[in-house]
Amino acid sequence: MKNMIRLIQNENMKIYKKVGTWIMLGLIIIVVVIAGIVSKFLLHDQSIEGENWKQQLEIRNEQMQEEIAQLENTILTSNAAQPLREDVLLNEYRLENNIPPVESETLWGFMISAPDFTAFASMLAIVVGAGIVASEFTTGTIKLLLIRPVNRFKILLSKFIATLLFAFVLIITLFISSFIVGSLLYGFKGMDLPYLVYVNGEIVERHMLTQIVSLYGFNSIDLIMMVTFAFMISTVFRSSSLAIGLSLFLMFTGQQMVMLLSQYNWVKYILFANTNLMQYTRGTPLVEGMTMSFSVTILFVYFLLFTFISWLIFEKRDVTA
Repeated sequence: MKNMIRLIQNENMKIYKKVGTWIMLGLIIIVVVIAGIVSKFLLHDQSIEGENWKQQLEIRNEQMQEEIAQLENTILTSNAAQPLREDVLLNEYRLENNIPPVESETLWGFMISAPDFTAFASMLAIVVGAGIVASEFTTGTIKLLLIRPVNRFKILLSKFIATLLFAFVLIITLFISSFIVGSLLYGFKGMDLPYLVYVNGEIVERHMLTQIVSLYGFNSIDLIMMVTFAFMISTVFRSSSLAIGLSLFLMFTGQQMVMLLSQYNWVKYILFANTNLMQYTRGTPLVEGMTMSFSVTILFVYFLLFTFISWLIFEKRDVTA
């Protein structure tokens, strides 16, 4: 156990002694600051705000009712209007219970949009995951690791854990920086407002912080899977550029490919059809019959497959080749 902890510490030292690592962390903060400035000073948001929010909600409900009627008269399926129906119910709940919408120009309003930047954090984590093994082969330092009285599995595991820890640091940096920037720009107005969500036919009130943390959790699933994939490609092919390129390509095109193939039932077994677990929070899975437990199982199988391939190749590879 002590050897494992030392190996992880050693890998963390390698990561954080690089200037590029600190540049990545700085980029996360810069992106959040720019987003805050743009949101505060450049965008003219049309969200429902102010003392007359009830009147605005009623007007918006009337508009959505008209859109629903139009959709129901077209050849589109009834599911096309379901999101609008849910929004109408949410607005009616707000009117009945005197719960104003969370204004965009508030701390919560800013922070609830920050989890969207986890895709950027994924890109940075992929770069680290793609190079943490491949760079050892490129520089020849892998031989120095393997001559230690530690088996290869522990060496590879320590690198993988260090990569996931770095990804976690990126997410924490994103969360903390969004809180600081949001509080500086907007103060602490509306901190007591709940987040309303439509679940299984009823409206549920959630604490705003709980909702934000859950968004980070859902978005981090794709991050973990893509970092694991990049780590596997790096281990198998000893090429960080290939691992980065292939991982980023799949990260940005995987969901689109799944959507194009959504008419086929077998698409539910593809990785990218299951990384978005938020599809179950509103009861509209990509393929009919998919469930949360099914997607979690598929993700677990892919995770085991990626890690097993990484271990198998690393265990059998001749480092003198």
